[in-house]
Amino acid sequence: MNAFSIDPDEQIDDLFLKNYKIIQKQGCFRYGTDAVVLSDFAAKYIKKGSRLLDVGTGTGILPLLLSAKTEAAELVGLEIQEEMVRLAERSVHLNEQSGALKQGRVRIVEGDIRNAKEYFPPRSFDVVVTNPPYKRNGTGIRSGNERLDLARHEISCTLPQIVQSASFLLKSRGDFLMVHHPERLADALEALRACRLEPKELQFVYSDLQARPILFLVRAVLFGGKNLVIEKGIEVK
Repeated sequence: MNAFSIDPDEQIDDLFLKNYKIIQKQGCFRYGTDAVVLSDFAAKYIKKGSRLLDVGTGTGILPLLLSAKTEAAELVGLEIQEEMVRLAERSVHLNEQSGALKQGRVRIVEGDIRNAKEYFPPRSFDVVVTNPPYKRNGTGIRSGNERLDLARHEISCTLPQIVQSASFLLKSRGDFLMVHHPERLADALEALRACRLEPKELQFVYSDLQARPILFLVRAVLFGGKNLVIEKGIEVK
């Protein structure tokens, strides 16, 4: 099957960004606003020639968006679900064949972030980004769809495990950037500092600026100094 061949339960969606497209499948986790706002937030800190890892890449949406928005040299997506890995790989090939994406710039790796040292050497990335499962395992309502539940609930890994692996993989003064639900903010800050990732920037995302935030974005720096800036909130529709 080549990148342009899709099954009846799949579709090719336009990302409306430099002719990039993505293949998505019914019954699998599909990207949303959180991936888009995280890509905008992270792009500010991704320097030309840098190497980036996306933990839990799913369809590969973050490496694709960030390859279009930055001059990173290599963008690696790590994903535990084999079906999602194959889907992400096909999206990468689709964009390579169309000429939107330089051959070999985005790479998808099948693996478990808890075993990060099996796939990558320590201190091998300038930036780590993640749009992790939001729900603690044992909380929230399961859908009954294993693929969706793995993306939404901390079944295969926990927030502290993701942060710990990011600390292992980042270069000194490297950036960790994450989107998450506000109810997990305290958990996130606790996990970051426990792994020597100092929170440096926090921004809340609103669907209505008069209501409570729906997401938060956080940037932390490995071995960074203590100085947290709360940015002005952003509204998304």
